[in-house]
Amino acid sequence: MIRKVLVAASVAALFSMPAFAAATQFWVAKDATTKKCSVVSTKPDGKKLTDAGTKAYTSQANAEKALKLLKDCK
Repeated sequence: MIRKVLVAASVAALFSMPAFAAATQFWVAKDATTKKCSVVSTKPDGKKLTDAGTKAYTSQANAEKALKLLKDCK
């Protein structure tokens, strides 16, 4: 019985770890009205802000580097 509880708790912990790691992500977003790009910490909604990049970045510095390199943001 205790073994089953420990295995279940271990599996639950294993699958919940990526959710905690995904808490700090950054996107390069383009404002739909001004057409200017910026780095945001929430996923663009596709209406006011559109995703200018192709992925989420793990740090703000990486997202800012991508912002400078994206042709849509120049």
